[in-house]
Amino acid sequence: MHRVEQVMGFPVSLRVEGIEGGADVDGLSEAGDAVFAWLREVDERFNPFKSLSEVSRYGRGELPASRLSADLVEVLALCERYRVATGGAFDARLPGRGFDPCAIVKGWSVQRAAERLTAAGAGRFCLNAGGDVVVGGGPWRVGIRHPEIADKVCTVLELTDGAVATSARYERGDHIIDGRTGLAATGLLSVSVVASTLTEADAVATAAFAMGRDGVDWAAGLAGCEVYAVDAERSVVRTAGFPSVGVGAGSA
Repeated sequence: MHRVEQVMGFPVSLRVEGIEGGADVDGLSEAGDAVFAWLREVDERFNPFKSLSEVSRYGRGELPASRLSADLVEVLALCERYRVATGGAFDARLPGRGFDPCAIVKGWSVQRAAERLTAAGAGRFCLNAGGDVVVGGGPWRVGIRHPEIADKVCTVLELTDGAVATSARYERGDHIIDGRTGLAATGLLSVSVVASTLTEADAVATAAFAMGRDGVDWAAGLAGCEVYAVDAERSVVRTAGFPSVGVGAGSA
């Protein structure tokens, strides 16, 4: 199965190449439908730019704690976890802006979708959400885009079961804010994080980018995370366990 849809403002590609146990093609097709239905639901409920979304209503103070969904409670806990862990560099509540948990919601929701695929018997799959990827039953090879040359990759990595997420300036400019200063984070050009789940990989990549050059060491010190980063001086930092297998593995 191979499907591509535009959801949450970016292309989401799903490829399934293997079935496990008693799963069948019809069941996986239904799981594929459920994946994209879930992501559309997330866009309706968690999009801070939709005035009637749960997130927008929460941000305006219209929803008391007793009426929050279990999903939003989980997202709020993740936002607070990374705010504390980064000393405020990562913050979903920036001064002068509405509550915006998008940096958490993307990886969290796509990881949830991947878990639906696994439960349905997808033995070998790749779910790519705007360049952030979660895979199962690999090996899969994933290219990391060069931070300054759009048609080149700076490294290729190999994943069997896990996820990789990249935060960078090349798609949306200086859009990641350091919550400690209120200014755009500019110490890095890009940072990619490999972790067991896309929830963690995406959150850690964004948080590390917000912290600047110090964020690379912070992310590298987290259990189960491997890091590949290019700083503003074009120097490359790669942890020993980052699973690079190809092009430009040592430099950008």
